[in-house]
Amino acid sequence: MRQSDRPNPATEAFLVHRNLLFTVAYEMLGSAADAEDVLQETWLRWVGVDLDTVRDQRAYLVRITTRQALARLRTLGRRKESYVGPWLPEPLLTTPDVAEDVELADSVSMAMLLVLETLAPTERAVFVLREVFDLDYDEIAEAVDKSPAAVRQIAHRARAHVAARRPRGTVSPAETRAALQAFQRAIETGDLQRLLDILAPDVVLLTDGGGIKQAALVPIVGADRVADLLGNITDPTSLRPAQVNGYPALILQLNGEVDTVVAVRIEDGLIAGLYAVRNPEKLSHMEREITVSR
Repeated sequence: MRQSDRPNPATEAFLVHRNLLFTVAYEMLGSAADAEDVLQETWLRWVGVDLDTVRDQRAYLVRITTRQALARLRTLGRRKESYVGPWLPEPLLTTPDVAEDVELADSVSMAMLLVLETLAPTERAVFVLREVFDLDYDEIAEAVDKSPAAVRQIAHRARAHVAARRPRGTVSPAETRAALQAFQRAIETGDLQRLLDILAPDVVLLTDGGGIKQAALVPIVGADRVADLLGNITDPTSLRPAQVNGYPALILQLNGEVDTVVAVRIEDGLIAGLYAVRNPEKLSHMEREITVSR
C-alpha cells in the first residue's frame, strides 16, 4: 500500500478498535441501531482529538463510546416506558467464532442482555467494562465520571445484582443446539407431546412485536400455554437454524423475509426461556453477520 493510500492515524485507530467499540455500545444498549449511532458520535469526537496527547488510544476510544452510550441509554429508558408489550434486545447474526469465547458469547446472549436491562445505567456501564472487557477501575472511573473507589462499590453492587438474576450454570452451544433441534422437530411435525417434553414446566415466552407485528403483550408462562401458542405457527417448515447473539437460535422466514428470530435459555437440558423478536425495526441486522469482540 502506498503511503497516500493509508488511512490517516485517527481513522486507522478507529477501524482497529471498531468491533470492540460496537460491542461495548451494544452490550450497554441492547440495540445494534443505537450502537451504530453511538459509534458515529464517537467518531465525530475522535477526529477532533489531538492524538499526540493520547497515551492509550483503545482506552480513550472506549471512554468516548461509554459516555455516548450512557447518554443514549438514559434516553432509551424513557422510550422503553411507552413501548408496546415486552421489550427484547435487538438480535445480532453473529459470526461462528464468537461461541469460542464463552464469556463473550454469554455477555451478548439474549438472556444476559435482559439481566443487564435491570441495572441502572452507570451500574450497567461499570459491569460491562469490568466483567466483560476487564478494564481497570481507574479507566472505568474516567469513562463514567466517578472516583475509582465509587466504581469499586458500583462494580460490587452490580456483580451481586447480576449473579442473583443470571441464568444458572453454563450451557454449551452443543446443548443449546440439541434442545433447539428437538424444539424445531416438534414444531415442524406438530407433535404437541414432543414439544411439551422439551419445555421446562415454568417456561416463559416473551414476544416483541413493538406494536407493529402481532405479539403477546404480556409474558406467556407455563409449558401448556406456550405449547398452545407455538402450535399456531402458520408455516413451520420456514424455520432455519442460525447463530444469534453468540448462541444457536432459529429464524422464521415468510415470503423470503425474516419474520421472527427465536432465541432460547436452557436450564437442565430444557427450554426455560423463549425470546421471539418480531418487531421489523429490530430485524435489520439479521441480513449479515456482525463481529463482536473484546
